Amino acid sequence: MRHGNSVNHLGRTYSHRKAMLSNMANSLILHKRITTTVAKAKELRKYVEPLLTRSKPQNDSTHGRRIVFSYLKDKNVVNELFTNVGVKIAERAGGYTRIIKIGARPGDNAEMALIELVDFNEIYGIKTEVKAKTRRSRRGAGSGVASAAPSVDAAIIEDEAPVVAAETATAFEAHEAEEVTAESTIEDTTHLIEETSTDEQSSNDTPSDGEAPAADTEEQK
Repeated sequence: MRHGNSVNHLGRTYSHRKAMLSNMANSLILHKRITTTVAKAKELRKYVEPLLTRSKPQNDSTHGRRIVFSYLKDKNVVNELFTNVGVKIAERAGGYTRIIKIGARPGDNAEMALIELVDFNEIYGIKTEVKAKTRRSRRGAGSGVASAAPSVDAAIIEDEAPVVAAETATAFEAHEAEEVTAESTIEDTTHLIEETSTDEQSSNDTPSDGEAPAADTEEQK
């Protein structure tokens, strides 16, 4: 029975397991994220998070650095841990790492995972501010359909009101100018047609030079 035996030996001897976790912790601190199996990632999290707690500025001391060095065995990694990582995680109260399962490994079908430092994530989950867009629809269109326009602050509406009013006034003036131009064109065309019809009637009433009036011919007889 394995009652109370909560340590996963990972199929290795004590010395081998200790060296492997030390090397994985060095890689995680230097590269901020590594890919390994789920079992190793869970054991690495228990191994490295106490070291991350000791690296915070409020815990920084010569004694603390020596304790961390006894686990990592690398001066460059210890310097990186206390200089950059510890400052970045200073306000976080535990939970410095994140494990994300990424599927099975081809070949032995082992469950793989990505373990990373939470405060050094630059790939996903970053919140971006999206500006609200206003939506203008025609009057009376789709009265039975609910409007899907996003809510906009009152300050934004007040800022846009003068611009909308100026655009409406300009469009109204342009429309009036077009109506006046159209009316003047119609009047000119009507006047021209009337003049043309008057000239044609006068030309029909006037006799030609080769024809004599019928009344004068009868009087001569």
